[in-house]
Amino acid sequence: MATYLVTGGAGFIGSHVVDELRSRGAQVRVVDSLVTGHRENLAHAPEIELVVGDLGDAEVAERVTRDVDYVIHLAAIPSVPRSVDEPVATNHANVTGTLGLFVAAQRQGVKRVVFASSSSIYGNSAALPKREDMPADPPSPYALQKLMGEQYARLFLQLHGLETVAVRYFNVFGPRQDPSSPYSGVISLFARCLAEQRAPIIYGDGEQTRDFTYVQNVVDGTLRAATAPDVAGRVINVSCGDRVSLNALYELMREQAGGGPDPEFAPARVGDVRDSQADISLARELLGYQPFVPLAEGIARTMAWYRDHAVQPAG
Repeated sequence: MATYLVTGGAGFIGSHVVDELRSRGAQVRVVDSLVTGHRENLAHAPEIELVVGDLGDAEVAERVTRDVDYVIHLAAIPSVPRSVDEPVATNHANVTGTLGLFVAAQRQGVKRVVFASSSSIYGNSAALPKREDMPADPPSPYALQKLMGEQYARLFLQLHGLETVAVRYFNVFGPRQDPSSPYSGVISLFARCLAEQRAPIIYGDGEQTRDFTYVQNVVDGTLRAATAPDVAGRVINVSCGDRVSLNALYELMREQAGGGPDPEFAPARVGDVRDSQADISLARELLGYQPFVPLAEGIARTMAWYRDHAVQPAG
């Protein structure tokens, strides 16, 4: 059975990747700085080796990639607003850490690295849906940092033969997403506000649209990218291929909650993309990927989890 390293494996998406790998009987190692991850996300899996460390530290990167077949590289500070506020800190996590991982993975003979990238790279182009062959136009430090990660991935394939695949995520949501931070995903923030009967804040007019993707869909696409043939060097959208406005999203969640307060509106945030929707044709063709959890079902599962956990953050 293959051995996987999941970077950022104590985080929201990473812990779900770990769960799926465990269910398949894979050997799993996790490295996480715990800047945005939480030990509690792995508390149900005590057999998992957790290394607390920074991938920008060469010694840590070498240690965690040793005797590993595949790397799922999720470690990042995944926030557009935070990257605007803290460009140096987010660059260290998102670029320096990624470069350190690639160097170590190449030296240790890792078979393939799957790099978690972002739809924010597409920027504010009016063309929808977003296709992988569209020009990049990063509107924030976070988007630029993810683009640099993709470019490093391609270079390490070209220069060193390290197989890399970049999967671009579109607004992932689900259980364990931490609602305690102002940088959190909007669905987790809405869920917490509805549970506490507080008015959520919507930045802008609420008519901006997003391709929200339940976390299990993303896990499936990511793990397919780890072993699919003939995809080294590719960039592949992993999402649902649909979009909904924030206003419509909140109404759906309010309906499922049996009611709730009207939202409050605030000025749009710098660096936010207006509209986002993925073309997932390439994922279907190359990975055999098909999202199997629709938005309404994903929302229901997520809200049930927050109710069960008293909407407290995972850590």
